[in-house]
Amino acid sequence: MPLPDVTRALVDKRLTKYCLHKIPEHMRDKVRLKYKIRGNNVTLFEERPTFTDPSLWIDIKLAQFRFDPSNGQWSLYYADRNSRWHQYFGIESTRAFDTMLNEVDDDPTGIFWG
Repeated sequence: MPLPDVTRALVDKRLTKYCLHKIPEHMRDKVRLKYKIRGNNVTLFEERPTFTDPSLWIDIKLAQFRFDPSNGQWSLYYADRNSRWHQYFGIESTRAFDTMLNEVDDDPTGIFWG
């Protein structure tokens, strides 16, 4: 089931702005910040050039926001070194997407940005 249209528009607007401003323009040939929406999941990831061929870029998963349509709340997940998702327990589920995005940006545990 996809995100409700209003919710998707809000997430698109917020993450487009966030990704654009998070990485300074002079660094965008070395790292990009992007997101994908699939069903009720929104995945935030970095793209970086590979060491062996800088013309090829790889994705590095950072965070996943999961929307539960039954209660209208978001929960937050992080990727381990094997790209498996685990629930992040540093914040409770909330209706406010920005609260989750701020938690990733602040990264008090160092799990998202290292």
